[in-house]
Amino acid sequence: MKKIIMLAVVLTTMACQQNKIGYVDSVKLMDGYQEKIDVEARFKTKADAMTKKRDSISQSFQLELQAFQTKAQKMSQKNAQEEYGQLQQRGQFVGQQLQQEEQQLQLTSQAEMDTLVKKVKKEIKDYGKANGYTYILGGGDGGAVLYGEATNDLTETVLKILNDKYKK
Repeated sequence: MKKIIMLAVVLTTMACQQNKIGYVDSVKLMDGYQEKIDVEARFKTKADAMTKKRDSISQSFQLELQAFQTKAQKMSQKNAQEEYGQLQQRGQFVGQQLQQEEQQLQLTSQAEMDTLVKKVKKEIKDYGKANGYTYILGGGDGGAVLYGEATNDLTETVLKILNDKYKK
């Protein structure tokens, strides 16, 4: 009986030693990934352009409103109210259009980021399979690795592979 228990302990120990485990710092990996940096820069440029467009339209609308207020003093109250109502409707319509454009930009940005995350996960999986890893854990902020030896940190290796593939 002792031999069977001892054999089970030895087999369990050997099985545990055969697991090859590594980890990546997910935050560091994504922050250093050039494609992600480029995507963020592209969307920041688009967001800045949208902000300028909104500011320009808002400024134009304010000037139009001021011109109307001057003109309204010479109009009958009924005509002034009708024209003001039309002005408000147009302002709401333009505001809604701008809001829809911003939402579309956010959706597009999120979809592109999701695609990048999938690409990174695939690369980690491919690297793990190709190099005999049983597990590759995610670390960094909110990650599952609270401690890991630096020799098991695959972040820089995977980041180099991702950036090299992106350059091609």
